[in-house]
Amino acid sequence: MSSPDQRLVHLVDDDSAVRRSVGFMLKTSGHQVEAYESGLELLKNASKLADGCILLDIRMPGMDGLEVQQALQEKGIALPVIIMTGHGDVALAVKAMKAGAVDFIEKPFEKETLIESLEEGFRRLSRKEATADRKKDADLRLQALTPREREVLDGLSRGLPNKTIAYDLGISARTVEIHRANLMSKLGVRSLSEALRIAFAAQAQ
Repeated sequence: MSSPDQRLVHLVDDDSAVRRSVGFMLKTSGHQVEAYESGLELLKNASKLADGCILLDIRMPGMDGLEVQQALQEKGIALPVIIMTGHGDVALAVKAMKAGAVDFIEKPFEKETLIESLEEGFRRLSRKEATADRKKDADLRLQALTPREREVLDGLSRGLPNKTIAYDLGISARTVEIHRANLMSKLGVRSLSEALRIAFAAQAQ
């Protein structure tokens, strides 16, 4: 794998303050950064993109992150995508993960959260984790869940809020929260995006 100082991050955000602060965060962690102020600017350079992770804001004027992600796939660019999302955009971020994004992180995020997501992206880039291995590992981990916990995870992986999952399952929102906490504990994850990564890996063909 390339050493940290060769690790490139393509940072796409229309907010110049975010590009500055996140760019600084990345550079002080030893990453190289190419910043773009829109998805269109990234796509214009698509054929020349050097290997790296794409850190992509989900809400941007012109083309949003989901549209950019789809356009990259249509151009056959398989670089790992990590979605940056504002609070309340979780349903959109879930869509992005279903479409192949490695992870999503909610702004404002800690440096550690960002670096962990990028680590996963770079692991994928180096092909160390084959899809089959990820699927096998995910299947094993999901076996630890009760049927009800699986139902809650299924609701979360469809981007549904706790209240909707509660209504669909005929239980209280509080009970959904308890199941959600239990399933995350059993899966050994600390964030919803990690739990979803396992759920989607298990669904991979």
